[in-house]
Amino acid sequence: MAMIVPIDDPSDDRIHAYRDIRERDLVGRDGLFVAEGKVVLEKLLISSAYRPCSLLIAAHRLAALADLIDRVPDDVPVFVAAQGILDDIAGFALHRGILAIGRRIDPPTPDMLLAGQPERSIVLLLSAIANHDNIGGIFRNAAGFGADAILLDSDCCDPLYRKSIRVSVGAALLVPFARLTRGEDAVALLERHGFAPVALSPAGTVDLIDFVPQGRTAAIFGAEGPGLAPDLIAASTSVRIPMAAGFDSLNVATTSGIVLHHLAAARRKGDV
Repeated sequence: MAMIVPIDDPSDDRIHAYRDIRERDLVGRDGLFVAEGKVVLEKLLISSAYRPCSLLIAAHRLAALADLIDRVPDDVPVFVAAQGILDDIAGFALHRGILAIGRRIDPPTPDMLLAGQPERSIVLLLSAIANHDNIGGIFRNAAGFGADAILLDSDCCDPLYRKSIRVSVGAALLVPFARLTRGEDAVALLERHGFAPVALSPAGTVDLIDFVPQGRTAAIFGAEGPGLAPDLIAASTSVRIPMAAGFDSLNVATTSGIVLHHLAAARRKGDV
């Protein structure tokens, strides 16, 4: 049974990790992350790649969350505070009334992540995507369309940033991911594990609707504006999404959803 620990003082050292959340978002948490809201906490509790360190819950929500709290490991403290104290701890009005501190367990290297994928797998490679909303949206789409894994280059922002996790609706805790080291040859890595690289670009040579993937496929997405590096596009099959005349730009998270739908449909038909 979970340990319920009342908190009456916002300065209590036991809840130090929750204090001034927005400021802590900017400086990092030394390998820890914040999960916010019931849906995200549910994902944290079912994930084998993450473990909760503690929970912080508004007292008035305790009864309604009883079934969820029953699933919390016995050695994980559940701190409970009145709403006003909770807001003081967090540094803003915490309307959801539920937070958790989590830790990632044994993150895989890119080689480890790709080596364990099935023959007809779909992975994403993200390049220089520094917007947390976009990262969260991409992870949400990846979970929704059954992508097997995500690779991030060294210039991507952290999928375990609080806002990224929230925007992903917890999918950042479900889709396996690994980060490449700076300068690592992403295409060589993909090809070493039998993945065909497919780069999304408005200047792509193949329309998405005509693209028929074969075997293991790696869809590559770049940041809005600069897009993907020319050498990355040149080393891949370049694919475009045809659009209305005079407009050639989609939000990258939206693009990922369209591409993943196409790849998932191909996999169901046996093309991937």
